[in-house]
Amino acid sequence: MARYDNINEIPPNIDGKGLRIGIAMSRFNMDVCEGLLSSAIAALEKAGVADSDVVIATAPGALELPLILKKMAESGKFDALVALGAVIRGDTYHFEIVSNEMAAGITRVVLDTGMPIANGVLTTNTDHQATSRMTEKGREAALCAIEMARLLKVL
Repeated sequence: MARYDNINEIPPNIDGKGLRIGIAMSRFNMDVCEGLLSSAIAALEKAGVADSDVVIATAPGALELPLILKKMAESGKFDALVALGAVIRGDTYHFEIVSNEMAAGITRVVLDTGMPIANGVLTTNTDHQATSRMTEKGREAALCAIEMARLLKVL
């Protein structure tokens, strides 16, 4: 249903059939990362992405994700990527460095390669916040990757 007459509006499309999705996941705070991954995989499957069209690569921590995502984007093997991880505030400034540099790195990969990347890396103050958000964030990131892959194919 168009909102405006005579204006072409591209509707959202979360049909994952035939899409190839790469997932880069941090292993730091593994329980939360596994929760993110589980919900992302469930959402991909529900949207029609075949298990054989999903590749998961893991990294020691969130700072390593942009490099993995860059290599995946440059490989030509994927239609979209998902970044998953959990950066939980500690007692030092390290939280800000990791959170900011990881997010900036992911954005740089998106803009440099043109590959859609859904940032599903949680940055929270507590473990409880991370576990409370992991299921929804994993699902949202998976659906975002599908929607952006479909949108770029239309554009």
